[in-house]
Order: sequence, then structure tokens, then C-alpha cells
Amino acid sequence: MNLGKKIIYQIYPKSFYDSNGDGIGDLRGIIEKIPYIAKLNIDMIWFNPFFVSPQRDNGYDIANYRKIDPCFGTMADFEELIAKLKEINVDVMLDMVFNHCSTDHEWFQKALAGDKKYMKYFYIRPAKSNGDLPTNWKSKFGGPAWAKFGDTGLYYLHLFDPSQADLDWHNPDVRQEAIDIVNFWRAKGVKGFRFDVLNVTGKDEVLVDSDGNIDHEKAFYTDTPIVKDYIKQLNRESFGQDPDAITVGEMSSTTIKKSIEYTKPDDHELSMVFAFHHLKVDYKNGEKWSKTPFDFMKLKHILNEWQTGIDRGNGWQALFWNNHDQPWALNRFGDPVNYREKSAEMLATSIHLLRGTPYIYMGEELGMTDPHYYSIHNYVDVEALNAYQKMMDNGMNAHDAFEIVKTKARDNSRVPMHWDNSQNAGFTTGKPWLKPTDQDRINVQAELDHGEIFNYYQQLIKLRKTEELISDGHFKAELEDHPQVFAYRRYLDNNDEQLLVLNNFYGYEPWVDIPADLQNKEVAVLIDNYGQPRKMRLKDAIQLQPYQSIAFKIK
Repeated sequence: MNLGKKIIYQIYPKSFYDSNGDGIGDLRGIIEKIPYIAKLNIDMIWFNPFFVSPQRDNGYDIANYRKIDPCFGTMADFEELIAKLKEINVDVMLDMVFNHCSTDHEWFQKALAGDKKYMKYFYIRPAKSNGDLPTNWKSKFGGPAWAKFGDTGLYYLHLFDPSQADLDWHNPDVRQEAIDIVNFWRAKGVKGFRFDVLNVTGKDEVLVDSDGNIDHEKAFYTDTPIVKDYIKQLNRESFGQDPDAITVGEMSSTTIKKSIEYTKPDDHELSMVFAFHHLKVDYKNGEKWSKTPFDFMKLKHILNEWQTGIDRGNGWQALFWNNHDQPWALNRFGDPVNYREKSAEMLATSIHLLRGTPYIYMGEELGMTDPHYYSIHNYVDVEALNAYQKMMDNGMNAHDAFEIVKTKARDNSRVPMHWDNSQNAGFTTGKPWLKPTDQDRINVQAELDHGEIFNYYQQLIKLRKTEELISDGHFKAELEDHPQVFAYRRYLDNNDEQLLVLNNFYGYEPWVDIPADLQNKEVAVLIDNYGQPRKMRLKDAIQLQPYQSIAFKIK
């Protein structure tokens, strides 16, 4: 299997299409939209969790890993979905959330009831002798990472929301539960698995205080050596038995070295990893909840460094700008007002021609943008609401706190898919769980009728499936000091063919020096968001249009 030829599409089921008018997207809604999915020419769909959940964290608080939440449908719906997707040669990737489970899960409930077996499934600890919490760790969603374990006087660890109790992977019973769950879905025909925050499962058995520095604190539970042992066992006893399985680990705050270790084929762990460093270049002093322009030179450096390092180490990357946890990249790194189409196409080109496997988040192929909300009450995500309150508690006024939430909230990309220009964007006949905006100008119907972004994505997908330089080539950074152009070269071993890719990240028209060894060469333009494929001769420099991307194939 060639991972470099694969394209994976992400569907957030809650927001894709509502078939029954209750305001929540569902599995039957996805089935109804299979004709649209067929037009995408993708190979696999990653579905965010649709398992039984109290939805405190939009499904990442799972209360039953083997049942479909009734709000999304039934197991019969899922089996029909997987069968109908197979008819159009699209496989399914499910989201496995194994660092933690919902406190509604029977494991946690049995632990609360005093069952010693299930108490060992979690990090349950006494307070310190002075009454303080077991450690001073902070939750990623704000506040302490410990909550009271019923009325026992003990506490349980939750790196995320208090409703998400961390599972203790030191316990072989916990690891076996994870293996059994993966095998349950494999038996249903599932070929792909995305593992949520998998690299924070390796906490020590003895938990100690940090020095208060959040980066130092993360080292206590991130990318510890034992994680590799856990993944190897999971691979060996479940998905690794399928030669065509595709797996991806969401790796929080990971490194290039660790990502190579997780994905080297000889190590039999994962197919690829998600890393997020490139999506933190608009964090002021490392703080997500801030509003500042993105640092282009930092972005370019990170992309170059990861591509170069992963290539040299024979690892593999998931390539992406957008997902359900990020505001739209078009708002962060493009110009959704003056150059929406061109900056959407530029961002797509810059990622899709890299070494790795591209992921497309639903609506990205339409050029969807952050919603225009005017009140914090439009948002429902626990992380955004907590951050807003924390900023207010720290003395920020409501207007400024809301302006920051508008630029960073996860709900920005979770808005319902825009199918048409009607009041609810054709998503539901009822009241949508999250309000869509801008569907009057950005929607599937309009895009397929007269838009350019969807068709441009199709060109990129076709190139990845037909051009070996893109699917299998190595990576070399170019023009590393250019202040507005991200440029790189792709090349093959023992082959003179090369690909030069130029991406202008701004609305200006810069001149770009062509590398000396490529000057005066006859080239084929494989893709250009300002023109058609064509033959031309490279000169010593080229002027790019605003947000232009162009790729030259040199023989």
C-alpha cells in the first residue's frame, strides 16, 4: 500500500447532514450524501466519534465504545454506511479515544461503586498529607487536573474535562480493552483508526508535582518511552494484522524524532502522525487564547524542518491545515475577504504537494470560513467557554475576550456543512445545534455550479494519484529566507525529474529567484491557481500573483 497516493477526508458527523430534523447530523444523513462524497475522489473517511456519549466534549467523552449514540443513529445505519461507501471504494477510519473515557462509562461507574478491578483502570490517588491535590498538574481545558472521586476522599486524574477520566495504561486489562474495541470495529469492516492524544497515555505510575512550567509539566506525561510499547502491542494484537490498515496518532506536543519512531515501517507501530506545531504560529508567546497575526517565517521553518526530518528518518506525516479542533486555516493564513478562492487554493497546494498523506476537512473544499458570531452564547464548546470565563476572571473586558474566542474557537470549524444558501444552509429542517453563517455565498450547490475551489482540489487529488514525484518523492526546502513565499522541491532517487513548488502566502506580487540549476529549463506547469497546465521555459526569476501557487515539473 502506498500511503503517498491516499487522500483522507474528515467528517464531523454532528455537522455534516441531519436526516431527521433534530438539528444534529447523523449517519443516515451521511448515507444520503454519498453521491457528493463520490465526487470527492477520496480513499478513506475519518469520522469523529459517534459512540454513546454525554457530549460534554462533543463525543470525545465516550461512555460506550461499541454502541452508536442514538442521536447519530443505529448500528444498522453504520453497517449500511460502511457497505455503501465500499461500493464507491471509500474505506472508513474511526476515532479511538483511549487516553480517557467518560465518567458515565460503566468502568468509571463500577470504580465509583468500589469495584477494585475497575478502580485500577484509572489514576485514583489520595490527597497530599496537607490536604492539597495529589499533584499540581493543570488540565488542558483549564483548572486543576484532579477531581473528587465521589465521596471517598480520593481524587481521579483528568488531563482534559472533569467528565473525561484518564485511563491507566499500566494496567494490562486497560490495554486489552483497547485491543478488543479495535478488533470489534475491524470485524465490522473498518480499515482505519485515528488514535486521540495517544502519546499522553504513558504517564508514570507514581505521579509527582511539576515545577509549575507547563512545558516541563507536559514532559511528565508526553512521549514517554513506554508509549511505544503500548502502540506495538496494540498494533500486534489488532490493526497490524490487516496489511491495508491505515492508522494515525494524534500526537500532542511531539517531536520529529518521536514521530519518526512512531511511524517507521520497520517498527510496526503507526502509519503516520498528526503534529500541530505549524498551527501554533499565531499564538502570542505560546498562548492559544490570544489574537495576533501569524508568523510566516516561523510557519515556513516548521514546515521545512518537519518535512526534512521526517523524510530523512523514513517516517510519515499526516498533512493538514484544518480539523474539528482548529479554526479555519483560511482565516488564519489566508485572506477570506479579498482573495478567498486564491488563498484557499494556495493553502491546499502548499500542503497537498508535500511528502505525506493529505487530509481534507469537510467544507475545506468549498473555502468555508469562520462563522460571523456576535455573542459568546453562539458558542457551545467547553474549551472556548472556559477560556472566555478565564480571560474575564483575569481582568479582560468582555469585548476583547470575545474577539479572541472568535479567532481561536474549535466551534469555528464545527459549524454545519453548507449545502445550499437557505436559512439553515440545507443542513437541517429543524434548529441546528450550531448556527451556520455565510451560506448565502459559500455552499456546495454554488461551488459545484460555478465555483473554482472544489475543482482545484480535484486537480490536486489527481496529481497525487498520478505523479510519482508527489506520492513518493523526497523533500528539499527552497528560498528559505524569502519573507512571503513557501517554496520547496520534490525529487526521486535515481531519477532526474524534479518538482518545484512556489506558494505566495500574501496579497502582494513578489519576485522570486529561480534556483540556478533550474534556470533556462523547459518545464511543465502541473498546476497553477491562476492558469492552466502548460509548457514554458524558466527564467532567472518569476513574479507571483497574490496568493498564487504554481508547480513546475522539470525533466
